[in-house]
Amino acid sequence: MIVVIGSGLAGYSLVREFRKLDKTTPVTLITADDGASYSKPMLSTGFAKSKTADQLVMANAGKMAEQLAIDIRVNTRVTAIDTPNRCVQIGSESLHYDRLVLALGAEVRHVPVAGSGADAVQTVNDLQDYRALRAGLQAGQTIAILGAGLIGCEFANDFILGGLTVHVIAPSETVLPLLVPPCVGQAVARGLNDAGVQLHLGQTANAVERVGERYALTLSTGERLSVDCVISAIGLQPRVAMARVAGLAVNQGIVVDAHCQTSVEGVYALGDCAEVAGQNLQYVLPLMACAKALARTLAGQPEAVHYPVMPVVVKTPVCPVVVAPPEGEGHWVFESEGSPLDVVARFLDSEGRLRGFALSGVSVSHKQTFTQQLQTVRDGISQP
Repeated sequence: MIVVIGSGLAGYSLVREFRKLDKTTPVTLITADDGASYSKPMLSTGFAKSKTADQLVMANAGKMAEQLAIDIRVNTRVTAIDTPNRCVQIGSESLHYDRLVLALGAEVRHVPVAGSGADAVQTVNDLQDYRALRAGLQAGQTIAILGAGLIGCEFANDFILGGLTVHVIAPSETVLPLLVPPCVGQAVARGLNDAGVQLHLGQTANAVERVGERYALTLSTGERLSVDCVISAIGLQPRVAMARVAGLAVNQGIVVDAHCQTSVEGVYALGDCAEVAGQNLQYVLPLMACAKALARTLAGQPEAVHYPVMPVVVKTPVCPVVVAPPEGEGHWVFESEGSPLDVVARFLDSEGRLRGFALSGVSVSHKQTFTQQLQTVRDGISQP
């Protein structure tokens, strides 16, 4: 019996890959929500497309159980993991496992703000969050987004295209500060600003006060904004509490080796909750690489996770971005391809070799070329 906890992209992708190799081993998937299968990246692009939460669902739990020949237990919370006895606790029930997979995902970081409206600050981390947000939004309203990282920028782009007035508040001097070099961040900021997004960079929200059915934000500069909705998008952190209580090694994420096995034999983890060989990569491509490798391991064909070059695509159509975060020591070299939005940034090491890149605007058309060049360099460096 394989037990999988979590019905997000990680959990379902793993089971789908496993069933390609093993049609008969019993699998039980436990999820705290309704088990609907949907694409999480669509949450930050759905409003402009007038998509409801139901329209983002690709298959319900019943359909997934039928397709994958597994048992799915919806709206069910695991209360404890008993690794010595190889069972998970669901209240008073003990469910035995031979192998356990944690696909717990990540949880939102919360902005510490004061004021009577602080409890109304929303986050969007799953379909239920999107459903609640979508129900209260309509064209013409004003929304404030706290955070200018990947999710904050994607939502800003989506909402402005969907007819909302959008304010983005962040302490950084430009957008995407942890992902791209400043020149690319500046290009994206220009694209968002040109589309109508009002950026309040180098600032924070000190307080959110209820004013009737709206909210008043007080920024660190003293400026006040009147909005209909406030969203926190300051990032995610691996969901590790259950693993820590169970005695599994936890660092930034649940610590696993190259085969996705935790510090306890027979217990595995993948996706946003996992730190694979020292890396916690909260993106789709690393997740899929782990799902394929772990599926083979669970099917008796042990395979270590191997990450090829996996560029991150930021869904900001007003200024598209593709970035392969740099590895090792080096420096950025920039060039513009005409428009200020169109930037090519290369990260070069001391020998002038490409070790990362960031592309914006029309320059994203070079994605494949840069990816191949970077893969060639990495393959050469990894050779003995």
